[in-house]
Amino acid sequence: MESSGARRSRRARPSRRRPLLHIALATVAVLGATAGGTVYVKAQAHSGTGAVSSASNSASASQPGDGEGSVETVTVPETDYDALLASAMKAVTVPTGAAVSVAVLDLESGGGGAYGEGVFDTASIVKVDILATLLLQAQDADRPLTAAEKAYATAMIENSDNDSASALWRAIGKAAGLDAANERFGLTGTAGGDDMLWGLTQTTAADQLALLQQVFGDDSELSEASRAYLQGLMGQIAVGQRWGVSAAAEGASWALKNGWLPRSTTGLWDINSIGRVSVDGGHAYLVAVLSNGNATQAAGVSLVESAAEAAVSAFRSVSTSTPASAAASASAAD
Repeated sequence: MESSGARRSRRARPSRRRPLLHIALATVAVLGATAGGTVYVKAQAHSGTGAVSSASNSASASQPGDGEGSVETVTVPETDYDALLASAMKAVTVPTGAAVSVAVLDLESGGGGAYGEGVFDTASIVKVDILATLLLQAQDADRPLTAAEKAYATAMIENSDNDSASALWRAIGKAAGLDAANERFGLTGTAGGDDMLWGLTQTTAADQLALLQQVFGDDSELSEASRAYLQGLMGQIAVGQRWGVSAAAEGASWALKNGWLPRSTTGLWDINSIGRVSVDGGHAYLVAVLSNGNATQAAGVSLVESAAEAAVSAFRSVSTSTPASAAASASAAD
């Protein structure tokens, strides 16, 4: 939201709930978990071999199969993604008085984590939630969006138009409608703003990650058509608003929504950014970065972009080593 208002006294409790998407990994099968991590197996049979199984939890084991194939298992240490993000954020300079929280999900591996505590004003990132709520309500009523609703939605997401957001905020039933939809979406630490103060909706980075999963994931309350519609709008943001999590993407491989709000009581800025970014030829991550207490809008944008880049870089370092590299290290016998 690009207007200001008094901070609400009501605050939602932060949520640590981060539902993960489970994506099947080609060429790698997860056999089981050990105290030290997850055991992966790669097998290659030359002819006529049956199903492959392994009970080994060792770092590496080879077993011939009638001379026709082999199996190697590799124990991959489980990653503490919260700790990974905490370590990555040490390289990010957070100005005195400012606060930042980050949440990331690797859409391929399903690994996700969060850094930072507390709740934040959404500012205009709530517009994604407003449209998701409208789409869910339309699905429930078994109707398409009206021409007027589509016009408002386009202006609200692509141009961050506040009047359009206010119109749709009324249409969904304000905070009551948003909160009801968010309960179905799995958001547990978000509370809609009072009356028309939609930009003062309170949320957490973990909840914004859960919302992004509803928009970009297959396991969603939103239909495939609704998800595609919202994704399309988030991929066509106005040129002057293409900052934030997009800093962590390769080229134009992003879909996002940003929020910026100068607080009238302090003169400090809330700067937020949420979306999907792709790197390394299409490896996708969902990223939510929330911040407040920024001295200027520019300072807040710089903080959010630095946090997004550091977080995605940390996740990339893991994705390049597990589990794909574990599979690559397994070889078949002649």
